[in-house]
Amino acid sequence: MKNQKLPKNVKVKLSDFFEDKRGKILNIANILFRSCALIKSKKNSIRANHYHKKDWHYCYVLKGKIAYYHRKHGTKSKPKKIIINKGELFFTPPMIDHAMKFLSYTEFLTLGRGSRSKINYDEDTKKIDLI
Repeated sequence: MKNQKLPKNVKVKLSDFFEDKRGKILNIANILFRSCALIKSKKNSIRANHYHKKDWHYCYVLKGKIAYYHRKHGTKSKPKKIIINKGELFFTPPMIDHAMKFLSYTEFLTLGRGSRSKINYDEDTKKIDLI
């Protein structure tokens, strides 16, 4: 996995849909990952408020809107805020404090480097108070 090129920006440009008479295909990620989860969040709820030591993840918004906050771990600067909309893909690398506030009911897929089994997730994920 070390040779995989990871995004440098939070928002990731998606390729165009492939379309033919059968329908459409949108390639969300062409990279190796070990977990895929569908997360549903109620309006005004908050998730994350943590960082990962080694893990990273892509998130693709199926419906809804997210206020995504992020900053380099270990800094005390105010986190940057970016709005993520339906149909957008975003990326969180290791050692980035991050949190999400859901501006409406939201469903998104998260594709992660590491397993989301409880023991693996708990060893790599460190809770913080970002927002």
